[in-house]
Amino acid sequence: MLRLIAARLAQIAVTLVLLSALTWLAMGLMPGDPVDLALMSDPALTTADIERLRALHGLDRPLHERYLAWAAAVLHGDFGYSRLYAVPVEAVLWPALGSTLLLLGMALLLALVLGVGLGVLAAVRPRAAPAADALAILAQATPTFWLGILLIILFAVRLGWLPAGGTAEASGLAPALRYLALPVATLATFHIAAYLRHAMAAMQAELSQPYIRTARMKGLPEGAVIWRHAFPNAAIPVVTILALDAGALVSGALITETIFARPGMGKLIYDSIMGNDYNLALLALLLAATVTMLATLAADVAQRLIDPRIGAG
Repeated sequence: MLRLIAARLAQIAVTLVLLSALTWLAMGLMPGDPVDLALMSDPALTTADIERLRALHGLDRPLHERYLAWAAAVLHGDFGYSRLYAVPVEAVLWPALGSTLLLLGMALLLALVLGVGLGVLAAVRPRAAPAADALAILAQATPTFWLGILLIILFAVRLGWLPAGGTAEASGLAPALRYLALPVATLATFHIAAYLRHAMAAMQAELSQPYIRTARMKGLPEGAVIWRHAFPNAAIPVVTILALDAGALVSGALITETIFARPGMGKLIYDSIMGNDYNLALLALLLAATVTMLATLAADVAQRLIDPRIGAG
């Protein structure tokens, strides 16, 4: 297990280096830089002023030297300043990450509880399987952005029960949950459907195994047969889907945050790109990629803890 974690952490480090280098190259080749923007806002700038600003921002050096200097500063914990917010990058980066992780955690918890619960129920009661399968197909076919807009129109505009976006100004659990309800429901719906279908298929396969018939012949209660014998084995493919789903969950959170104007990583990346704050945009993208890869690693570790046979060879 430790060898797996060490190998995956090394892969994550290499991936982040390559991703940062390619993103830096793409941003460096894009037209426009802070000096060009300053010149557009103040045409009275002289040639000497432009050269001084380019030297101040390091734009007078080759692209690879600027990247190496930026990477060295980041490794030493110096993330620089956000040109858009005029504050150190960490002052806006960490609160946005906390908001996104809260949204991801609640959506994942809701998707797992409802999806796996409904999947097990549909497997145990075959008459409910067609309805559950149809519901899952409908949920998976609904685009996240479209569902979010529909929920806003229904619950915020028509009924006025929930806010359309933003965050709670008052402290407390109840106001926070009101603002989280629609984003969490939007993000969790697609994943509920995926976990429902895979949990249902896995439980149906396990319930037909000989060891389940043996457990029932021994007189074990049905609940013990389902949850203590069949479910642990059926959970393995669900955890596999969770590992593959980590990237989709993070990217879905970025879209959902933009729709509901939540101050998370999604809105931060969008605002920083639109505001030409490339340092903040690059660090936010790398942080989102890190969260995605760490979530995948955690799911892989959980999979091996459930079934030690995986990766034993």
